[in-house]
Amino acid sequence: MSLITDKVFYSALKSSEELVQAVDGRIHNVSIQLPDDEYLNEPVPYIIIAYDGMQNMGFCKDNSYEGCTDDVKITIEVAARSREELGQLTTMIRNVIIAFFESDDHPNEVEELIPNSYTLSASPVNFDSLKPCFFQSLVYQCDTNP
Repeated sequence: MSLITDKVFYSALKSSEELVQAVDGRIHNVSIQLPDDEYLNEPVPYIIIAYDGMQNMGFCKDNSYEGCTDDVKITIEVAARSREELGQLTTMIRNVIIAFFESDDHPNEVEELIPNSYTLSASPVNFDSLKPCFFQSLVYQCDTNP
């Protein structure tokens, strides 16, 4: 199931009405599905969840070809109008993901997608003068089951 780990992050973010309202519903999985010329005009704030690959780890006595865990990288790009708004959104995202993963109240179809654990890092804060917007990526390195 590690090849669709992005789905559980998407479900987590969409589960928060406060977060959905804060970005006017602009939470996208993989990309903003618009032609390039329209993408530059996409209003901010928005969130894009990206599946950035995986690597099978270790060895497993039950499988002679693959290990028992996968290391999956999920990147959540956040764009906002101001540095303050960006900080509020990224903090809200962190809290929403923790609350969703720790909750017993989520759909069964995403239960098996919740990572066993993860480590979190963040990119530098940048400014895009063409849009204009501030943006940052949260990177979740997830330990998952294949």
